[in-house]
Amino acid sequence: MGRLFGTDGVRGVANADLTAELALGLSVAAAHVLAEAGTFEGHRPTAVVGRDPRASGEFLEAAVVAGLASAGVDVLRVGVLPTPAVAYLTGALGADIGVMLSASHNAMPDNGVKFFARGGHKLADELEDRIETVYEQHRTGEPWARPTGAGVGRVSDYVEGFDRYVAHLIGVLPNRLDGLKVVLDEAHGAAAHVSPEAFARAGAEVVTIGAEPDGLNINDGCGSTHLALLRAAVVEHGADLGIAHDGDADRCLAVDGDGEEIDGDQILAVLALAMREAGQLRKDTVVGTVMSNLGFKIAMEREGIQLVQTAVGDRYVLESMKAEGYALGGEQSGHVIVLDHATTGDGTLTGLMLAARVAATGRTLADLAGVMQRLPQVLVNVPDVDKSRVGTSPELAAAVAEAERELGATGRVLLRQSGTEPLVRVMVEAADIEQARAVAGRLADVVKSALG
Repeated sequence: MGRLFGTDGVRGVANADLTAELALGLSVAAAHVLAEAGTFEGHRPTAVVGRDPRASGEFLEAAVVAGLASAGVDVLRVGVLPTPAVAYLTGALGADIGVMLSASHNAMPDNGVKFFARGGHKLADELEDRIETVYEQHRTGEPWARPTGAGVGRVSDYVEGFDRYVAHLIGVLPNRLDGLKVVLDEAHGAAAHVSPEAFARAGAEVVTIGAEPDGLNINDGCGSTHLALLRAAVVEHGADLGIAHDGDADRCLAVDGDGEEIDGDQILAVLALAMREAGQLRKDTVVGTVMSNLGFKIAMEREGIQLVQTAVGDRYVLESMKAEGYALGGEQSGHVIVLDHATTGDGTLTGLMLAARVAATGRTLADLAGVMQRLPQVLVNVPDVDKSRVGTSPELAAAVAEAERELGATGRVLLRQSGTEPLVRVMVEAADIEQARAVAGRLADVVKSALG
């Protein structure tokens, strides 16, 4: 069996790759593994279960709840809420397990299962590996230990989760947003109600798009992966800024008042300076990934802020932050972690903090984001190839070496396999956009021929 867990839980086409049986079995396995690890410490365990609005989330939620309850875990269903809300509530309620059903920015047919440990933290790799092992043992015939009678888990709805999470968001803001007009693109996803409510309570005038989820339209031409609608809406409404989330709202991209995109690196730069000014940027350090734009690194060095870079994936950013005590980190894609207030990327919190900086300074978002200059960066996704060989192909290694010689000190090349999709990502950065495109195109062709 190939590894089920990717960089962000177990993900696949719902009812094909990710079936009700798999979701139920993984949930039971997670309960057993965490019990063996001493997580429950002799008390009756509790789990928080949430989902995004995908239609498949309805049957997958039922399967997860059934699996947990059958393993003796009491379940609090919080309904449709963002991933960071489930993580927050897992910690705030003292629950032993958190489960989020979402495929994030993926198209509607996909779904996923993400587990959180006590405190709202993602599971360590070794626990995920153990869950897979226990699941496979059961699937091939080894029976579960099953409680009976009063030992089975009880299931209830925790309707207070929405207000408790919104109150948390408002409570950590450094200042109100009065006087700002903000357009929110909710991707017809999990934050469709939470994010507008939080911004409105914080004092902003709110315009929403992509906030009518019907179970089928999540991420469909909107949200953080499709910014055209948001850019047009910001200009049309004369808004100060726009905020875009993905399906489970663990990421945030922005648009300034002129309709120009503000990516995750720029958001990190703005927040890093704000947090340092407030004395909250521990060790004057921000954590990014190897995908961080070179312009971001240059800007941080100029401002006296150290940039620590990790492998791609918010879990690796978080691991570095926790290990070294850093307060801020994130990815160019908009996963931003403010560790004092969240255990995972939180798109709504990020958007609120960005808007709060605009309100506090009286400066435009474009002006604030101007602290860094993005160097041209071209990203090409190459699907339907053997992504596992991206680091071992001699032909590909030779092509990368040639590209690096051509770019010299003014650019760089990065090839990596996607952790959630069957493709290889080719990234080329150069001082000239046409050169970056040309090099990226050549490398993409080599990836197809060498790994296809």
